[in-house]
Amino acid sequence: MTHLALSVLFMAVLSAPATAAPKVYFVGSLNTSDQFIDSFEGFRSGMAELGYRDGENVRYHYYNSRGNDELLRIATQRLIQDGVDLIVTSSTTATVVAAKATEGTNIPVLFLSAGNAQKLVKNFSSSGTNLAGISSASVELTGKRFELLKELSPRAKRVAIPLNPKGVNYQTIVAETTDAAGKLGLSITELHVRSVQDVARIAAGITQKHYDAVFQPADSLISEALEPLVSQSIKERLPCIASLLVNVRRGCLATYAADYVALGRQAAVLADKILKGTRPADLPIELPHRLNLIINLKTARAIGMAVSKEILLRADEVIE
Repeated sequence: MTHLALSVLFMAVLSAPATAAPKVYFVGSLNTSDQFIDSFEGFRSGMAELGYRDGENVRYHYYNSRGNDELLRIATQRLIQDGVDLIVTSSTTATVVAAKATEGTNIPVLFLSAGNAQKLVKNFSSSGTNLAGISSASVELTGKRFELLKELSPRAKRVAIPLNPKGVNYQTIVAETTDAAGKLGLSITELHVRSVQDVARIAAGITQKHYDAVFQPADSLISEALEPLVSQSIKERLPCIASLLVNVRRGCLATYAADYVALGRQAAVLADKILKGTRPADLPIELPHRLNLIINLKTARAIGMAVSKEILLRADEVIE
């Protein structure tokens, strides 16, 4: 090649437009309990299927406050200061904090599995704000779970319900449980807790002498501190109905609920739209594609309960 040709080639390379580096999206994840990890893992899996490769065109920063409200607020502020493109949350509690902190900003908040979406938006057709997401319908399923309790334990009358009176879902949970209990002739007793440590304290007082069953509501603090409730209910041979599928796998007797992995994957489709420019307010709030009945037969045997074949045949999952 001649010197002239080499010079022309060199000038052409210099004048060619530089290839823009691919956009790397920064997604922050706010969680309040280990039991909500499934929804984030489902979300990340769904994002990968849509072409978002961790470390290449997306990076995640995961926070878990484990029932500590102050840690949740600090983590939220860090994500905002770091300039995230999207915040995803895995509970109503986390979403309320994120919504308040991002109010007036252009940071979208996507809830993967809000148990009480009515606390977040007034209209399911549009949030009208920077929020979008999936309702797990957990609070709305309270009546179904009480019906399941009566089906499994027809003689149950007195139900203990550990609750955080400062929790974002408290008023809604009380209204739903009161209504459901009244229809089924059940008497409910609220056992108030304000910290993870409180749960172990009140668990010791849940005995056959005072109660016939335990109900674990859609409260992230109770879910985080579930172990002493499970241990005590098995020790006292009391059926414990959960609000999350994962908590039945941890030892509760049964529940009727959405699968959080599936909810996370469902939310990934919304995240893709948001990152590509769709306003959260233009996306309707979605409901789970399906709900699941799960029975822990191992726990049933431990508390001396016989589960009918009819219920087992209806179950989507039976833990042996």
